[in-house]
Amino acid sequence: MQIEEIQNEIIDEFSMFDDWQERYQYMIDLGKSLPLIDAQYKTDNNLIKGCQSKVWVHADLVDNKIIFTADSDAIITKGIIAILIRSFSNQEPKNIISAKTDFIDEIGLKDHLSPTRANGLVSMIKQIKMYAIAYQTQLN
Repeated sequence: MQIEEIQNEIIDEFSMFDDWQERYQYMIDLGKSLPLIDAQYKTDNNLIKGCQSKVWVHADLVDNKIIFTADSDAIITKGIIAILIRSFSNQEPKNIISAKTDFIDEIGLKDHLSPTRANGLVSMIKQIKMYAIAYQTQLN
């Protein structure tokens, strides 16, 4: 499935909920289903800078697609990274690099995060894109 299709699925899922309490609960549930990062990758190198809570993201290139794993010590943040991992994992680096992140605004996530969590979200997206740039460079 293409990134845009996955993001549209996420938008549809979030639109089913009437209020943000339900959406937060859904994000927490998504976080619980996150493919966990192997303990050996929970290092400072994989820690997202700019996040209030700890968020680790690791990427492997498998068959020219990036597979992301992640974890966080905060349940809401874990849900946020789960949404991003779902959007971008198992995709080719060039597609991740060119992918838009408008779906974040469409589900209203940025408007319902504290300023520090919103900064963390931006940092997570940047890190995911940096992994994609690094792997794309290797493929060229």
